[in-house]
Amino acid sequence: MISQWTDKGAEDALSQWGTDHGEDLALRVYTSRLIGADPELVLHGGGNTSVKTKVRNIFEEEIDVIFVKGSGSSLDSVTPKDLPGLDLSRLRRLRNLESLTDEEMVNQLRTRLLDASSPNPSVETLLHAFLPHSFVDHSHADAILALTDQPNGVELASEALGGSIGILPYVMPGFPLAQAVAEVVETSPDLSGVVLAKHGLFSFGASAKESYERHIHLVNLAEEFLSKRRNGKTIFTFARTPFKEEAKSNAAMAFPILRGLLAEKSFNEEGFKKVVGHWDNSVKTLEFCASREAETLVKSGPITPDHVIRTKKLPLFIDNPAWSDVETLRNQLSEAVHSYRNSYDAYFRKGQQNTAVIKDKLSSSPKVVLLNGAGALCFGSSYKEANIVADITQHTLATKALAQVIGQYESITDRELFEMEYWSLEQAKLKGARILPLSGQVALITGGAGAIARGIAIECTKAGAQVALCDTNKKGASQTAAEINHQMKGNYAKAIEMNVTNDESVREAFDETSRSFGGVDIVVPNAGIAYVERIEELSSKEARKVSEVNYIGVLNTIREAARIFRLQMTGGNVVLNASKNVFSPGQEFGAYSASKAAASQIAKVSAIELASLSVRVNLINADAIFSSGSVPSGLWDEVGPERARRRGISLGELPDFYKERNLLKTRVDAHHVGRAVVFFASNLTPTTGATLPVDGGIPEAFPR
Repeated sequence: MISQWTDKGAEDALSQWGTDHGEDLALRVYTSRLIGADPELVLHGGGNTSVKTKVRNIFEEEIDVIFVKGSGSSLDSVTPKDLPGLDLSRLRRLRNLESLTDEEMVNQLRTRLLDASSPNPSVETLLHAFLPHSFVDHSHADAILALTDQPNGVELASEALGGSIGILPYVMPGFPLAQAVAEVVETSPDLSGVVLAKHGLFSFGASAKESYERHIHLVNLAEEFLSKRRNGKTIFTFARTPFKEEAKSNAAMAFPILRGLLAEKSFNEEGFKKVVGHWDNSVKTLEFCASREAETLVKSGPITPDHVIRTKKLPLFIDNPAWSDVETLRNQLSEAVHSYRNSYDAYFRKGQQNTAVIKDKLSSSPKVVLLNGAGALCFGSSYKEANIVADITQHTLATKALAQVIGQYESITDRELFEMEYWSLEQAKLKGARILPLSGQVALITGGAGAIARGIAIECTKAGAQVALCDTNKKGASQTAAEINHQMKGNYAKAIEMNVTNDESVREAFDETSRSFGGVDIVVPNAGIAYVERIEELSSKEARKVSEVNYIGVLNTIREAARIFRLQMTGGNVVLNASKNVFSPGQEFGAYSASKAAASQIAKVSAIELASLSVRVNLINADAIFSSGSVPSGLWDEVGPERARRRGISLGELPDFYKERNLLKTRVDAHHVGRAVVFFASNLTPTTGATLPVDGGIPEAFPR
């Protein structure tokens, strides 16, 4: 590991933030980002930094202030506003107290903020405040954890890092830890850092550069020590070699089953609280799952207590999944999940006995499932959360393996893990998230490069869903996905190549969606093409071409959706984008109207047949949607010129013509279709087999 500090980077930080926020805070932000950008130091909100400086208050008095990373913010992207300022002198008075409850500590932090609108300061603010140094950096460096997650971790750290470091055994974060670290530094004021066994590393200095580079130096010492101790020893031994291609098909089979098993009945018993998946099929993770060492290592806790909030105490590990038979695999996974939940419930009961405060039990389901032959299947309430779980898992497995090869990996005790998992201050980070109508759900939309798909995808992601945009035009679908991800500031949409007329292509698209997000809950058959011709001139070739996409394509899509729904066994929604032409066909639109009518009938039969799986199948009849944003309608590109000519108007006048012909005199757009999809997929009413017009009101197209 090398220092990423550059004078140019520091100058840029001063230029960007120094004028408004001062030199100290600007450089604090700069080195915080350097630490946060290295996943071997910090993962997803872990770690924190601070700077002590002086500011002028409203009375123009110069006061001592500490700026510390806000709780929940990520070091790799912090800005000055993410480091709330607090009155340092008032915080330091707390050092004289013998005890301080967590709740009172939070109250003291909130009441010492310079700006009441600031985010909550880190729960380790007092630790930073009690230290005399201007700059303090804290990380959960992999190398430090591999060194100290041992029965003799304190001794190993002392040997590796030398006498300039204070070393403490594990202490629960909060006021006791802040007091303990302060005492060590007060006793030895020349220390450059403190290692907290089984927790992480603190470094400090008079400048941002000094504190940061001390941090890197100490981690390097740990890495060098580990390398020498390892002495070329192989980390893993294998009963068989893990094959990456096997993992691809195995994950596609296991993910929907597991996702269904992990779904929990919602409070009103009307549906399920679902989770989103993230697949880690990295070589190291596949090797871990296939190794002889895995069974021992998975029985030990996380590498740092902070991670228990995200990953739970233990993963679920299955060494020999029944990959050859899906039903046997389902039974195996079901029994394993059931056993895991029972074990977690026992852990909770025992933990509850050791505390006087009644705790609300969290979900008993695993967040991480390790399968030999598939890798790590990680779950969260959203893709973002599942991705966090996956990243933490990947580092956890690697660090455990390294720790084991140089000694014997050892986590903190179950009692200590329970204290952290049910620590009110940490739980607060995960509470308060807004529950959206489609939270935890995955939508697959065909015709993903088109205008209507764009509107549907935007509305589904706004409602909380992950979206797979499927199309033969993957480039076009990718552009829409990129636009959505940019606007939503996250990975909410993914483009997948899919030809609805090809059985294998459709199956692979559903499998790829399952590998990407864990499964599928909402399926929107939306792909369609048009052909304009009078019946007298309509060839069977052209009619079949239209039918292949508009009818057979829908059949193929619903069939594969049913396969995934059956694996999950948690219901689902199919929402067909049909057409007002089903009830009100247009002249020279015979091929299109007939194919859409056939698709509608298949959807209605599906509503009958799939009801036993709690799958609802509904239809939307939309009309005259010409574009969505910059994405034009392929259908209207095809038929628009002829329709304009027939009505004696220009192509540009066509949207207004259709607006004036409906009862509400409104222009229908793709977002209206998207909101209709969200309505059906939200299960607000027990409705299946229904047709909802989204056309502004066309009497001849009223469902009947």
